Amino acid sequence: MSLHAAELTEFDAHYKAFRYGKELGTAELKLESLGRERFRLSYQSKVSMFFLSDKRSEVSLFSYTNDKIVPFKYNYERTGFGSDKSLVAQFDRQKNAIKINNESSLHWKNEFDNQLYRLDIQLQLAEGKKDLQYNLLNYRGELRQYNLVVMSTEQLSLPYGMLEGVKVKIVRPNSTRETYAWFAPSLNYQLVRLKQFKDGEEQGDIQLSAFSSGSSTN
Repeated sequence: MSLHAAELTEFDAHYKAFRYGKELGTAELKLESLGRERFRLSYQSKVSMFFLSDKRSEVSLFSYTNDKIVPFKYNYERTGFGSDKSLVAQFDRQKNAIKINNESSLHWKNEFDNQLYRLDIQLQLAEGKKDLQYNLLNYRGELRQYNLVVMSTEQLSLPYGMLEGVKVKIVRPNSTRETYAWFAPSLNYQLVRLKQFKDGEEQGDIQLSAFSSGSSTN
């Protein structure tokens, strides 16, 4: 799973979060270059409903060498309604191991973390791929497999404006969750909408509201 250097363009994407059409909060996804072939992909969100709130953040640190994305640290944190949760995963290339919270270890077979597969999706869609498969470590510290299927191309009316989006279904084996994602060809296949259902009920819908990259700002 590789990306060419030209595809690793810094960006800052802002989203509005909805549920059943009601705006509940905001989210941000940002890719930054740290120099020396190292990058940081960060995500943060804040949503509120009635008297309940939920804040989440994910940070992926990775290198880009020999046309490959290689994770070396992943942080996840959630605070708000219910129990606070956090996870720190370190990817050890020498030992082929993933260390979880400085305690247990998992055998690492080049899995991505919970975020980095998104960067590869952009390139694969640009090449016309229709079916993708990713092995990754999720935010619970579990190894999982995601299967992605391109469904259609749709015109989207977003807070950002009108965009054409490639609709992709993310399939998680043995899960009651259904997730649909839309990627915009005009924005280098940036994620512009993500909608999730659980047991048939909508859990959330994030939609692009602002976007800037190394060459443009909107």
